[in-house]
Amino acid sequence: MELAHSLLLNEEALAQITEAKRPVFIFEWLRFLDKVLVAANKVDVKEKQKKLVDQLTGLISSAPGPPTRKLLAKNLATLYSIGDTFTVFQTLDKCNDIIKSKDDTPAYLPTKLAAVACVGAFYEKMGRMLGSSFPDTINNLLKALKSAESQGRGEILLSLQKVLNGLGGAAASCHRDIYKNARSLLTDRSMAVRCAVAKCLSELQNEAVFMWTTELENMATLCFKALEGSNYGVRVAVAKLLGTVMATALMPKQAAVMRQNVKRATLEEVLELMATGFLRGGSGFLKSGGEMLKGGASVSREVRVGVTQAYVVFVTTLGGQWLERNFATFLSHVLDLVSHPRATQTHVEAVYSRRCVSFMLRATLGSLLGEKAQIAAGKEICQAISKQMRAVEAVVNDLNGENKTGAADVSASQHVMVCALKELGSIVQSLSATSSPLIQEPSIGLLETVTSVLLHPSMAARLAAAWCLRCIAMALPYQLTPLLDRCAERINNLKSSPEAVSGYSFAMAALLGGVHQCPLGIPHSKGKLVVSIAEDLLRTAAQNSRLSLQRTQAGWLLLGALMTLGPSLVRYHLPKMLLLWRNVFPRSQKELEAEKARGDSFTWQVTLEGRAGALCAMRSFVAHCPELLTEDVIRRLMTPVECAMTMISHVPAIIKVHGAHLKASAAMVRLRLYDILALLPPKTYEGIFNALLRELVAEFTLTDNSSNTTTSLLRSLCHYDDSVLMGSWLQETDHKSIEDQLQPNSASGSGALEHDPSSIYLRVPVGEAIPGPLPLGVSVIDASVALFGVVFPHVSFKHRLQMLDHFAECIKQAKGVRQQSVQLNIFTAVLSALKGLAENKSTLGPEEVRKSALALVMGALDNSNPILRCAAGEALGRMAQVVGEATFIARMAQTSFDKLKSARDVVSRTGHSLALGCLHRYVGGIGSGQHLKTSVSILLALAQDGSSHEVQTWALHSLALIVDSSGPMYRGYVEPTLSLVLTLLLTVPPSHTEVHQCLGRCLGALITTVGPELQGNGATISTIRSSCLVGCAIMQDHSDSLVQAAAISCLQQLHMFAPRHVNLSSLVPCLCVHLCSSHLLLRRAAVACLRQLAQREASEVCEYAMSLAKKAGDGKKVANLNITETGLEGALFGMLDHETDRKLCSDIHDTLGHMLSSLAVEKLSHWLKLCKDVLAATTDVGGAVAFEVEKDEDSEKKDEMDDDIMFTGLGEDDKPKPSVAPRWVTRVFAADCLCRIILLCENADKAHFDLAAARSAKSKNPKGDLLVLHLSDLIRMAFMAATDHSNQLRMAGLQALEDIIKKFASVPEPEFPGHVILEQYQANVGAALRPAFSPDTPSDITAKASQVCSTWIGSGVVSDLNDLRRVHNLLVSSLDKAQAGKGSSSQLYSESATTMEKLAVLKAWAEVYVVAMKIKKEAEAKPDKTIRSGDEDEDDLGADVLPPDSLITLVQPELPSLSRLWLAMLRDYALLTLPAEFSSQLPPDGGAFYTPETIDTARLHYRGSWAPVLHAVALWLNSTGFGACEEKEEVSSKVPALHSGALSTAKTFEESVKDRMHLMLGVSIEFLCFPRPEEPIEHVMSCLQALSTLLESPCAKTHIAEDQLLAVELLNVLHRLLLTRDPPVIQLQVTAVVQEIIRAALNHLQQQKSNKGKVKEGQIDSQLILGEGGETGELVPGSSLVFASMELLVFILVRHLPQLNTRVKESPSHVPMRPQRLPEESARLVANTVAILAELPLLCSPAGSMTILPTVLFLITGVLRETAVKTADNSVSTSVSAALQGIKTIIISPVARVDNLQTQWSALVRSSLASVLEDSQPDESRPDLDEISMLTAITLFLLSASNELVGVTVLQKGCMERFRNALNSSDPWVQARCYQLLLSVFQHSTRPLSTPYIHALAPLLVEKLKAVERSRPKTAAELQAVQEGIKVLENLVGMGEEQNPLRRSFTRSPRVVLGFLLTVLIIILTPRDEISRGAPD
Repeated sequence: MELAHSLLLNEEALAQITEAKRPVFIFEWLRFLDKVLVAANKVDVKEKQKKLVDQLTGLISSAPGPPTRKLLAKNLATLYSIGDTFTVFQTLDKCNDIIKSKDDTPAYLPTKLAAVACVGAFYEKMGRMLGSSFPDTINNLLKALKSAESQGRGEILLSLQKVLNGLGGAAASCHRDIYKNARSLLTDRSMAVRCAVAKCLSELQNEAVFMWTTELENMATLCFKALEGSNYGVRVAVAKLLGTVMATALMPKQAAVMRQNVKRATLEEVLELMATGFLRGGSGFLKSGGEMLKGGASVSREVRVGVTQAYVVFVTTLGGQWLERNFATFLSHVLDLVSHPRATQTHVEAVYSRRCVSFMLRATLGSLLGEKAQIAAGKEICQAISKQMRAVEAVVNDLNGENKTGAADVSASQHVMVCALKELGSIVQSLSATSSPLIQEPSIGLLETVTSVLLHPSMAARLAAAWCLRCIAMALPYQLTPLLDRCAERINNLKSSPEAVSGYSFAMAALLGGVHQCPLGIPHSKGKLVVSIAEDLLRTAAQNSRLSLQRTQAGWLLLGALMTLGPSLVRYHLPKMLLLWRNVFPRSQKELEAEKARGDSFTWQVTLEGRAGALCAMRSFVAHCPELLTEDVIRRLMTPVECAMTMISHVPAIIKVHGAHLKASAAMVRLRLYDILALLPPKTYEGIFNALLRELVAEFTLTDNSSNTTTSLLRSLCHYDDSVLMGSWLQETDHKSIEDQLQPNSASGSGALEHDPSSIYLRVPVGEAIPGPLPLGVSVIDASVALFGVVFPHVSFKHRLQMLDHFAECIKQAKGVRQQSVQLNIFTAVLSALKGLAENKSTLGPEEVRKSALALVMGALDNSNPILRCAAGEALGRMAQVVGEATFIARMAQTSFDKLKSARDVVSRTGHSLALGCLHRYVGGIGSGQHLKTSVSILLALAQDGSSHEVQTWALHSLALIVDSSGPMYRGYVEPTLSLVLTLLLTVPPSHTEVHQCLGRCLGALITTVGPELQGNGATISTIRSSCLVGCAIMQDHSDSLVQAAAISCLQQLHMFAPRHVNLSSLVPCLCVHLCSSHLLLRRAAVACLRQLAQREASEVCEYAMSLAKKAGDGKKVANLNITETGLEGALFGMLDHETDRKLCSDIHDTLGHMLSSLAVEKLSHWLKLCKDVLAATTDVGGAVAFEVEKDEDSEKKDEMDDDIMFTGLGEDDKPKPSVAPRWVTRVFAADCLCRIILLCENADKAHFDLAAARSAKSKNPKGDLLVLHLSDLIRMAFMAATDHSNQLRMAGLQALEDIIKKFASVPEPEFPGHVILEQYQANVGAALRPAFSPDTPSDITAKASQVCSTWIGSGVVSDLNDLRRVHNLLVSSLDKAQAGKGSSSQLYSESATTMEKLAVLKAWAEVYVVAMKIKKEAEAKPDKTIRSGDEDEDDLGADVLPPDSLITLVQPELPSLSRLWLAMLRDYALLTLPAEFSSQLPPDGGAFYTPETIDTARLHYRGSWAPVLHAVALWLNSTGFGACEEKEEVSSKVPALHSGALSTAKTFEESVKDRMHLMLGVSIEFLCFPRPEEPIEHVMSCLQALSTLLESPCAKTHIAEDQLLAVELLNVLHRLLLTRDPPVIQLQVTAVVQEIIRAALNHLQQQKSNKGKVKEGQIDSQLILGEGGETGELVPGSSLVFASMELLVFILVRHLPQLNTRVKESPSHVPMRPQRLPEESARLVANTVAILAELPLLCSPAGSMTILPTVLFLITGVLRETAVKTADNSVSTSVSAALQGIKTIIISPVARVDNLQTQWSALVRSSLASVLEDSQPDESRPDLDEISMLTAITLFLLSASNELVGVTVLQKGCMERFRNALNSSDPWVQARCYQLLLSVFQHSTRPLSTPYIHALAPLLVEKLKAVERSRPKTAAELQAVQEGIKVLENLVGMGEEQNPLRRSFTRSPRVVLGFLLTVLIIILTPRDEISRGAPD
């Protein structure tokens, strides 16, 4: 391939390669040339031009394939446009000669086509430069057109399009000829030719004025004809042509109009023409008027769908502004279409027409209009509805029947109503909360209008109105409860009107069905209301026969809807429901017989409808309340279900007696029965299998059904990948909702609410806007097929065989069309059954069952219907999967092999090739490995069958399945398959798009098979890789969107495996262009690919996209591109505004997310501006106003321009049209992005949150960008979002505001020391929060705002009390709301919403109180002095500095009520955390803030807010001494009557303390036992802080000390917490709690001792026994506080110092670690732990102490050993000082004085000292040992335990050794400290201890000091050492007694002492600076 990369074709290399590879080589060269020509030097090109032209023209006659000819033509044209144009006419003539040639052989065709392509490319590139040669060329092409075959016709038309494009208006003389020749081809047999004509005429209409003036009607008729029998591609192309022509006729291009004075068409004329197509199809104007009016055959559906698309193109071309101005006309026109009798000849046709009109409205209104304009459109629709409704009411009230046509009008009006209401609902739902002006404005009266339609005589209109109300309630949840109440009231008032009962019950059902989409729900009482209305309707149904039917249906409908509210509500009504269900059906066979005997046809109709309704409600119950389905309930449900089953078998007889009109009701009963059985476990109804299967089989084999109805489930049961064979990829287009009508199965796409009213309350299927149940006939068959699949796996083999044989018989009996229908249904059922078997992991059965099934399936593989063949292939694969035996699979495969080798007909070849693919797909590579070679060879052969493209498609599709399923096993076949794929891509005509799509699938599967190997550099891999890239390039250039999408996904795969080899510089621009494609699948593929690229290379992707935007800016025309200076990310944000596809939007979100993560920190301003621009677009902008201004300014400039360049395209100015303002969904996403940016900056660099650092960084690097510099923008964005109409946006804005406050609260303002930068935004924050506390704000927003308030108040930003008060008042107001008890009258949302709001307020107050107490505590801890000085200087400071306790003064007034509410909330929480088995103990009427009905949701709210409240209550109890200072008179009436409030007054103070302690400890321990992993760390901290605060209080201390088991429990729980939670902050907090517990116990023990001490007798004994361990010293685990503490503390120590654990040291894998300094947090932790450890012996009796002391001392000396590490500044770490302090505490403990333990104690002290001595031994492995800390420890032992250590020579020796080492140390600081320690030893009062040390060490000391003479101190440290030495000496000299031996030794040599002191004196008097310089002696 590399050889192909040269400017001239490398002919030598070409000659050497094989014939087969040449086309690829040539194509690769042309690809290279295409890239290089544009960039090459013109001089080089001109030098080689002649040779190049020869080579290229030579290729024309070498029969190039379609992609090659396209590239060849492009290159030739480019070459001439860059180089010299001398020979261009020769080349042109050469091409024209080839075109004229009479050679019609297929071999010559490619040459002809190549010449045609070249001509087109020349004119497109050079246009008018080619002068007057064009008439000949055009005539030549037109002549050729007449005789060409379809491929030639297509190519010539595309060439003509290019010629027209290049020449523009210059070719006017030929326009008519082209038009005449082309238009006749609009009805060509070949669909590709029709598409080409449409494109050619679209190009022509840009200049040919006659097309949209004189020829307009003919154009329209032609287009309608072209749509007859069209495929999707033709419909899109023709619709584009028709829509554009009509739009141009209405608003012609100025340039053309100025040249010729033309008459413009009016809007009415244009719409009338389009309507003709919609209503009469292509037969239009040719018939006489009379015939047209009579009706005649209905319009072909293809025409109607095509015209619908044309309407959308028409409006889109004219643009959003035009639509806004002319909306009223457009609306009335499209509504007239659907009311026209020709559009609604049958019910299904009416539904189809409605679908089309709804599509027109949604596709234009939904995407072209901004939010404000949509509101205006909503008003128009509302007026249209009320106008229709007035007309209907006039007819209905016209009792005399004067208005004869009235009835027809009413039936027509229903369709208008359905379309209008559906669109109105969609508008409101898409606007969400921004639609409130539309609902609230009284002049519109929207709600009145919609509710009035609930009384419309037609059921369809009533259902549409109900649906519209549901949409309104979803958009504005505060409307839900009032609407329900209103409907309930109307039902009760208008019980006697059948329409009212039906309409209002529909509305209520719809509203109830929508509740699940409203997180805030509805009040629980509404459920009771619905049940009572439903019961009443069912009870009174029999009283009035006129209303029986409606009341019965309404009652059951309401009960079914009630079930959607879920188990928490249904639980209360279940017994009643079970009773109702039981009573609807006859109890026994006898009752059933009796029933049959009596009753007329009407009672039977009511009975059947009632039973269908009951079954429907049951189905709803089973679907929505699975938690309530206990075995007992299922058993009770089965009684009515079995009765229904029995009754169904009797119905045919009843229908015979009473007439066929009962058939529909009977079918409805069956449908409902099948539905509910499909949801229940099959085991529960095994008893009725036989009867049930008879019914099911009869249903889908159409036994009792004369019409040929087919199921709609077949496509969904076939594999998604097979869509290319079945054409079901249409499901994935933007036109899905109308294209559905054209699918072949019965009633496809005719879904409508009136087919099944129950669907109004069910969940809407994903991707649907509105539920569309299919007609009853189809639904019943669908349900039977689905249930058959569920039941089949549980049926005996015998019955399976009978059914399969019966199926074969049914197919044989049926003939013609009926046979197809029966076969389709049976196949769907068989597939459903096989799928069921696979899911249940069951087998198919013995040999005869398999045989029967196989015969059935094999028969269908040769069926002429492709869908059946698909289903048969799928069934074969599923069967292989279910049977799973190699022999069976081999037999199946062999059958297909044999058939494929012999068969010649297309049908068998396609069917059996798919069978092979499906076998491999379901059995996988290993199961079918042995057939792989044969399968591949056969399919590769079939794929080359050029005679039938259908065979090629199916073979390639199967090949792709095999490649996919074989995985690595396919590796050996990759090369031949790949070369075949390339060959076909280069030769198959582009019009056969299915073949190309399958080639794309194959290529993708091959890339996956080779996988990561593609990165390699070997020769074979390089060839494979370049082949893949060539394949992708060919597909990228294909005209079909699906093929382009396949190319993109192949490149995406390649990028995943070999990213270096995918050229992003060409791929990204290509993807950006596809973002504006009109094909959904292509947009999806482009975004999915961008998403993957952005994960790895976001910055490159953005750069390449920007380069494309720059090209567009430089005037290079890039087709419909929407990338502007905001780059790709701006374009993606823009897409979010009009894309509705879920997958696509989710991918856009992800792509933007990846870009944001990679780039936001680097390009901060850019991303913040993006978010700001999106957020700043509020709903008040947008709409027409903003655009009109721009138009006017432009129009003046345009007058000055040349008329030719004035308009380049219709409505497409050079500037992009102003698109709609960002919609609320996009704005919510932008607000989320804002929060993510803040988070990213936080993780990136601290300078983002430091103004001073940011400013200095900015001055050094002006391009650098830091978040803090954009603070005002951040606040502004959060403010805009938080005050928007949209509730979701308000939530996102408040979240952003909270994040900003948290992150920036502590950032100081450099210019005003002592202030923070957020202070200047106080007003903004206050203003953003205020609206959230207004009375009509939803609870969730108020809850969030309360959270932000507490964050703001607690952040400490605000320094002025008045400013703080503003926000504080918001919280006060919401507190009043929280104090109003449960069940306030005007409740809009569910009780749990109220719970959420109240708890959020209490939590916010708790957080504020916690912060206030913290500030107060810190202020009290400061010395008084600073506060006083503050008072004196108050004038200077000004009044804006808060006194430290001001925050508490704000909270203080509310504390009495707050504390009560907090305690009540904790009590609730404690109850709610009880396990399920205690549920009977819960109070029956709920708690202070929750009701029993909403208990499940309430739990979640409590879970989120209890922790801060617990902390606040602990602080309050601590500060008030457990509420001792609560005044009784403060009990105000405001506080809700808490259920324990009544009792609390009677309790004593001690009891209330006890209760509160139990509550607090209970809540804490319950939580700390099992903190859920998702619980935030703050909750754990709050809980621990609450515990330690609580235990600081004396009352609590007493309580916990008295109940030792409770303390032990708490310690065990804390130990468990430490095992699961790692952060040091938590561990520190745990030690604080442990310390409080130990102190409490110590206090208690002291008290006991002092009490006992007062009793004189037996004093000693009692003292000995007090404390843990008693006399024996035994500590019992589980009840010993000391043992529990030890466990916990040892755990902490070993976690931070693993070396303490002896087992660790002993383990063979242990590597000895050098002691090292602990991090700050760990050191503090260890210090706290050691301090607590040292106190533990005080809790024990002397015997107990002796039990734990060895461990304690071992640990403390261990800590000393491991943490005594020297530091540069000689500081002592906290852990070391704690260890030293601990040693001291222990050695002086009272145990030492207990006589009978003396020996034990001495042994303990000595061994401890021995350990310390051993640890402090000098050792090479520990050069950084801190010997001073060790010496200090030794000194502590010597001083405090002198008695135990006197005369122990071993220890004495060791101690002296250590002192000696220290004295000899080279470090003066060590010497100095050693002297100080020695002094304390020498001075010890116990002489026997000190004397040996003086003897041993004094001489050394004197020697050291004498040495000073020789080397004088050089540093201050050395000098200090000498001074310390002299101090020791002085003390020794001064030790008074004569007998002091040292004194005697000194007096013997006074000269020595004196000389020594003099020397020292001189040194001391030497100036400091000399010492430091080292002055000479």
